Amino acid sequence: MIVGTLIVELYIGEANNLKDKRRVLKSIIDRIKNRYNVSVAEVGRQHTWQRATLGIACISNETTHVQSTLSNVAKFIESLGIAQVLAIETEII
Repeated sequence: MIVGTLIVELYIGEANNLKDKRRVLKSIIDRIKNRYNVSVAEVGRQHTWQRATLGIACISNETTHVQSTLSNVAKFIESLGIAQVLAIETEII
């Protein structure tokens, strides 16, 4: 069993309060879940208005599948244009 994790740091410039931030994150998370078979959650910076940390996990029998899926998710988040991607960290276990 191969487990891959992706940590994505986001900057949400349009968020003026936590409610705005949650709305944007919900949109991003729902789109990822609808398109990819991965688990997604906000894992950091919950009380900061314009910054967020998303954790994404993928499990498979093949390392290449995990790497490909996480790479595609990262590209998808960047292509949405809803939030600026500040950092991406991938780990395969």
